Amino acid sequence: MSAGEWASHHAITTLMYRYAECVDAADFSAIGALFADGQLTTRGLPGAIIGADAVRDLYTGTNKVHPNGTLMTRHLTTNVIVDIDEGADTATARSSFVVFQATPDVPLQPIVTGRYRDRFERVAGEWRFAEREMGVEQFGDVSDHLLIDLGKYTT
Repeated sequence: MSAGEWASHHAITTLMYRYAECVDAADFSAIGALFADGQLTTRGLPGAIIGADAVRDLYTGTNKVHPNGTLMTRHLTTNVIVDIDEGADTATARSSFVVFQATPDVPLQPIVTGRYRDRFERVAGEWRFAEREMGVEQFGDVSDHLLIDLGKYTT
């Protein structure tokens, strides 16, 4: 594996950043579309969420959308390391994330951190997510962000 060609690296990191942008905007259909041919897993939990509809439904059922139509969050993806095998049309990436939130009820603060482990594949010249493994490592006050108990999803 290597850093690959610039165009591949750019397309892959754009997918990673588009995911964060869609989450903040509560655009759950767009998140689903990113995983139309892929899956989401959570480190330490069995099973996978596969395909656009299942991914959309996961986000719809777990995230609190505020009156302004967003999650009132800012997801930052950092320390991105991408390895690309141009000949095999595959790539992997690892990164860290931190989520900040401020709402009328919660002051600006980091609410969750963790790591992503991603696999990508290139089909018909286009890069797409094959899998994103999420690993939550630390969390704070997610009471105005999630509709679920995050405690059971930490590693």
